Amino acid sequence: MFNLGWTEVVIVGVVALLIFGPKKIPELGGAFGKTLRSFKEGMTKAEEEPDKPDHDYEG
Repeated sequence: MFNLGWTEVVIVGVVALLIFGPKKIPELGGAFGKTLRSFKEGMTKAEEEPDKPDHDYEG
């Protein structure tokens, strides 16, 4: 996806651990997972209903 190697992933993990601390990392991971899941669901819905407008505006 981002073409990162193992060393880059480890460096990013260590920096995140230093910035946020060990107690915040699971919370951030959960929030990121929920955000990614809702984004994927939205993309799936958009692909299933391409002709349906996003709103009910009849200007």
